[in-house]
Amino acid sequence: MKSDVSVAVEEEEEAYGRLRRMAEANAVVVFSVSGCCMCHVVKRLLLGLGVGPVVYELDVEPGGRSVQAALRRLMGRIQAAPPVPAVFVGGRLVGGIESVMSCHINGSLVPLLKEAGALWL
Repeated sequence: MKSDVSVAVEEEEEAYGRLRRMAEANAVVVFSVSGCCMCHVVKRLLLGLGVGPVVYELDVEPGGRSVQAALRRLMGRIQAAPPVPAVFVGGRLVGGIESVMSCHINGSLVPLLKEAGALWL
């Protein structure tokens, strides 16, 4: 019989695995929550640049709560801070709204998107 700790570790590993598969399946992936204004901002920025990100709304996605928990740990967020938006480009975590906007302002976002195959210009 498995202990509660080993079950929790298995569930966590499963959530990380699912998160990794979701993030690596497309050039640009946004993890979001319906009604989150910062999630809306990051999605509009990407769309405005001509990128069609795959968006996972974790409040309606089956198993979304476990993916949110994995994102929270991956991003090093405190429990009260929401782990969304979380943007992955080319399977790599870019970060939340602050990181994405910083990359956009300093000019590194478009080359990153091109490298991942999300932009062809």
